[in-house]
Amino acid sequence: MNATVQCPPRAATLPLHCATRLKRTLRLAQAMRSRPIGIGRTLLATTLIASAALAATQRAYAAGPEQVAAANTYRVEIRNFAFVPATITVPAGARIEWINRDEEPHLIVSTTGAFKASQALDTDDAFATTLAKPGTYAYYCGIHPMMVGKIVVR
Repeated sequence: MNATVQCPPRAATLPLHCATRLKRTLRLAQAMRSRPIGIGRTLLATTLIASAALAATQRAYAAGPEQVAAANTYRVEIRNFAFVPATITVPAGARIEWINRDEEPHLIVSTTGAFKASQALDTDDAFATTLAKPGTYAYYCGIHPMMVGKIVVR
């Protein structure tokens, strides 16, 4: 059983990998019932297997939206007075995060006002925004205007 597989929180139906895990557990329990090892052992084994599957699923659901969102986060680093990568392509609804790796402060500003400008980012500070609509979004550093970048949302 793979406990690192995460089920999205508050799903209307059980995702495929969770449903598959549950089906495997039920098949194993059914196979154990067909063997003449005694009802007590069968019941105990079935309970343990079902509990383990339930615990793994609950841990995945308890991970919360933060961990699920992390999978949909794209990172741009600020290094040597440049955005790395300078152009990034992301799906609609993706979260874009900038992290300042320079010793100087930087300020992320959209050229069209598509997202709210960041505060001044000191070393290792981060700023994030989410872009829901497809399009091309240009941005620059408000302190160092020669620093430019582009986000392509598909």
